[in-house]
Amino acid sequence: MPDAPARATLFQRFLNLVERIGNLLPNPSTLFAGLAGLIVLLSGWLSAQGVSVVHPANGQTIAIVNLLSLEGLHRMIANVVPNFVAFPPLGTVLATLIGIAVAERTGLIAALLRMIVLAAPRRLLAPIVIFGGIMSHSGGDVGYVLMIPLGAAIFHTVGRHPVAGLAAAFAGVSGGFSANLLLSTIDPLLAGITQAAASGVKPGVVVHPTANYYFLVAATFLLVAVGTWVTEKIIEPRLGAYTGDAPREELKQLTVLEKRGLWFAFVGVLALTAVVLIGVLPGDGFLLDPKNPTFLASYFMRGMIFIIFLYGLVAGLGYGLGARTIKNDNDVVRGMDASMATMASYIVMAFFAAQFLAYFNWTNLGTVLAVKGAQGIKSLGLQDSPVLLMVALVGLTAVINLIIGSASAKWTLMAPIFVPMFMLLGYTPELVQGAYRVGDSCTNIVTPLMQYFPLILGFASRYVKETGIGTMIATMLPYSIAFILSWTLMLIAWIVIGLPMGPGAGLYLAK
Repeated sequence: MPDAPARATLFQRFLNLVERIGNLLPNPSTLFAGLAGLIVLLSGWLSAQGVSVVHPANGQTIAIVNLLSLEGLHRMIANVVPNFVAFPPLGTVLATLIGIAVAERTGLIAALLRMIVLAAPRRLLAPIVIFGGIMSHSGGDVGYVLMIPLGAAIFHTVGRHPVAGLAAAFAGVSGGFSANLLLSTIDPLLAGITQAAASGVKPGVVVHPTANYYFLVAATFLLVAVGTWVTEKIIEPRLGAYTGDAPREELKQLTVLEKRGLWFAFVGVLALTAVVLIGVLPGDGFLLDPKNPTFLASYFMRGMIFIIFLYGLVAGLGYGLGARTIKNDNDVVRGMDASMATMASYIVMAFFAAQFLAYFNWTNLGTVLAVKGAQGIKSLGLQDSPVLLMVALVGLTAVINLIIGSASAKWTLMAPIFVPMFMLLGYTPELVQGAYRVGDSCTNIVTPLMQYFPLILGFASRYVKETGIGTMIATMLPYSIAFILSWTLMLIAWIVIGLPMGPGAGLYLAK
């Protein structure tokens, strides 16, 4: 049996092989264009074969839609622009960055980085970055735009490889997507889907947004620990010393003007926060929906992108005025212009990725794959073992997640199959949902089909210009493997011990 260094060498060789093979793939824009064409060809062939499934939610037959037809051609031609405009991450990324650009160009982010790095022990930077990434889910998808470049910048500032910081943040934001200490918008969304699927077996059943709260809180600490170990023991040794030419913030003490700018930014943020609290705390707050006056349904949560934009703008203006880095409105607009200029390659990739995503959804390939996979689990005959059942569900979800990134879209397809099936075997819908969320998170970071993957490549290429798809997959694969193994083991222990998944959410249905 090889010793530990030999095993490490073999694993590094494997990662290098993954990187080389992955980098043989074409430019991401070309890749998405090619995949869109492949989807069109596959739809024609599978449609001719009569491939179809019965949808578990409504009993309707779902057939593959043929895009390799005159009707399909017309649909593709007519929807090129709508597909692009409706591409989910596009508006999120661009709108958020416009606000953040002001904070960046005035010098606020650089000053904050130095303040954080000077205050935090170097050995705690990796867990801080990963924890921040996990907690960013409370704000929806803004962690992709905020935490990932911030993680890279923090590591770069202290002389550690910036791609290691980017990878650690990416692992927290995307690989730890379901973990959190707070509820986020995804919790009531998934709970609603689970409840609808469970009502067919148990009418009137209620699945609360807190259905997996205990499990996900524990997972937060687990993933921070595991992610820190992967970053420091695998990723940083593999990357080595950074030799790129990206400028680095000097670790010098803040000047009087910089401190003044930070105070101005703090006062501005404090004032904006007070306005937000007035809007969400009172029962008739102006940011609450009168039809559903809860925080999670508030316009604050629905408009999180605008809120992030506003915070970036207010903080950046406050710092710029206090530090005297803003002289007039032209300085502010030029900062926004410069930020948009750096996103040119991402916008091109988004155009082709949007067409691919639209074609994939139109053809019903995702639905067919999910239902066929569920039928495969059924055929395994694991009904008497909750551990094996849930591990099989984790594995299937992780595989499907490689091609269908949306957590709610996947669960909409899978919940009507697995929730009733497992409930009939005596397991609670909360347990089934918890197992799903493990598989839904861990493989986000290793699929180029994830909608934010092109953005991550863009961030990485700021530091290492030749970063390719293979480079990014090889960098993130250790996190994906470590997360899915450790989180699945935690799920197994959870089931064996019999811990509740959340408040009032046990593992087994009352007989």
